[in-house]
Amino acid sequence: MEIKIRNYQPTDAEKIVTALNHYIATSTALYDYNPRTSEQQQSIFEEKLQKGFPVIVAIIDDEVVGFGYYSEFRFREAYKFTVEHSVYVMPNEHGKGIGKVILHSLIDLARNQKLHTMIGVIDAENESSIAFHEQFGFITVGIIKESGFKFNRWLHSVIMQLMLE
Repeated sequence: MEIKIRNYQPTDAEKIVTALNHYIATSTALYDYNPRTSEQQQSIFEEKLQKGFPVIVAIIDDEVVGFGYYSEFRFREAYKFTVEHSVYVMPNEHGKGIGKVILHSLIDLARNQKLHTMIGVIDAENESSIAFHEQFGFITVGIIKESGFKFNRWLHSVIMQLMLE
């Protein structure tokens, strides 16, 4: 089983939306309430690509099994060397090292773009994602209490940071 990374293509959107909608409906991995359409997701990714940020997909046997991207952390000019990233693995593909390959690729891309730091914003209940990021050297730099509300309860956001240089 070889995991390959390639750039996102608009034809990937349908598969990606299926995964995102699963996580929207069943988890706090995304703080969205409503499912996305392929068109909405294509528009989101197109905006990131137009700004020079990468959107990548992981492939096994020509099937999309995960994806990741990063983009601006905040919109003020002084933040231009800081990015926030996201990594998602298809629901039935966990435990195969896919997320590791995606995050490693994103870190390499960010370093090649001479970025300074990468931020992850993770729901506090997602202990496996926090531990996953720690494996890459991310450290928790803050917790924003009750920053989200989903499934009829308040959620806390863990802010994790990796210095790229």
